[in-house]
Amino acid sequence: MHAGANMQELVEHGVQKMDGLGLDYGDIRISNIKTQNISVKNGSVESIKDDDSRGVGIRILNGGWGFASTSELNKKGVEKAVDRALKIAKASSIASEKIELAEVEIYEDRYVSEYKKDPFDEPLEEKLELLLEAEDRLKVDDRIKVSNATMLAWDFDKWFASTEGAMIEQKIIQCGAGISTTASNGEDMQRRSYPNSFGGVFHSEGYEYIEELDLIGNAEQMGNEAVALLEAEQCPSGNMDLILDPGQLALQIHESCGHPTELDRALGTEASYAGTSFMTPDKLNELKYGSDIVTLVNDATAPKGLGTFGYDDEGVKARKVDLVKNGLFVGYQSSREGAARVGVEVSGNMRAQGWINLPLVRMNNINLEPGDWTREEIIAETKEGIIMDTIKSWSIDDKRLNFQFGTEIGYLVKDGEIKHMIKNPTYTGITYEFWGNCNAIAGKDEWVMHGFPNCGKGEPSQAMRVGHGCSTSRFKDIRVGVGKW
Repeated sequence: MHAGANMQELVEHGVQKMDGLGLDYGDIRISNIKTQNISVKNGSVESIKDDDSRGVGIRILNGGWGFASTSELNKKGVEKAVDRALKIAKASSIASEKIELAEVEIYEDRYVSEYKKDPFDEPLEEKLELLLEAEDRLKVDDRIKVSNATMLAWDFDKWFASTEGAMIEQKIIQCGAGISTTASNGEDMQRRSYPNSFGGVFHSEGYEYIEELDLIGNAEQMGNEAVALLEAEQCPSGNMDLILDPGQLALQIHESCGHPTELDRALGTEASYAGTSFMTPDKLNELKYGSDIVTLVNDATAPKGLGTFGYDDEGVKARKVDLVKNGLFVGYQSSREGAARVGVEVSGNMRAQGWINLPLVRMNNINLEPGDWTREEIIAETKEGIIMDTIKSWSIDDKRLNFQFGTEIGYLVKDGEIKHMIKNPTYTGITYEFWGNCNAIAGKDEWVMHGFPNCGKGEPSQAMRVGHGCSTSRFKDIRVGVGKW
């Protein structure tokens, strides 16, 4: 029997089993998840890891929630998982308040992400050749001490069905790559990465995206910049304009908008890894989060986003939801349960890392909508400031208010001109003051989608793939550098 037909037969059997139990609600997810992780370092292959994970997850609402999973992909395995989930739901109902789910449209559908070349069909030898050559070109002189290159790919085949009648099949292909190098002169150490740090950048695309990154063509520049940073001036300290390029702005969005607008954090029902949130329901439609030009959205329909899909793990169709509209806090990332509790739109943000995991409220693509400037105009109209790019370090409190970030590289701007490179650039701020000082955003022609594959949340921990689209933006009067104020 065809694998897809077999998966559909099993989800139908699971729903049939749950339909006879008189439940408030039940759903079943069957997933086949393939991953490939390749890395090279200092001229040698460091690791090649392929993984294929298949299983089923059952979620039941019967006064309380119950969840069970199994890798036993047959009717008997599904039935046993349903029975375990029901027992857990009955036990949790003892301590649960009444749980209601917001109504959503029910779909029978099939979704396939856009891609041209399946990364799993590309020869391993060619992938290694690309990574090894890119890594080798990072070595511009003997001050380069460490050089590496990595490539990751995912293939998700998923079936979802519910007791409400949903029946959804999805196939999603994602991949990306990156290079990084570390230089040292014995007194200082500096790193440069492309297209971003911590493994690179990732998209919901095929192998054609890795080819478009042109790791080989960008490697020498990264090596030269790492060496140049050793002799660069330290980041000045004080208040001045801050220009963030997309590589760093993506993380700013992730930490100071993405996490605090997760409704479970705002309600205090989730605090693992990133804490709770200052953006509590009493501030909805009241809090002035940013300046009038700041609009941030949760958009699972964004082309090529690492958080792009057809339906979430509650069967909610992908959609675009405003989180901050013209500076005003107006929306949340929510589950059906959370949306019913607070009275907000169901955003389609319930996702699980895999079949073995319970779905949580997770970011999809949290994007800063483009403005009407160009990057060149932003720089030209900056009297004194610093351009910062590429993630290096970050720290933010458990309410998502006070933060400090560091980047790999910076450039001093004076009277509308880029003067010279600076090293160890850092900046600090308070979330709503920082976004309130945003006074320029570049337009859609310079808007870039970044993807992070390792956003952690939950206990046990789940790593999720999320996207952040943005363009170069300027923030006035920001504290930069390390000093006394």
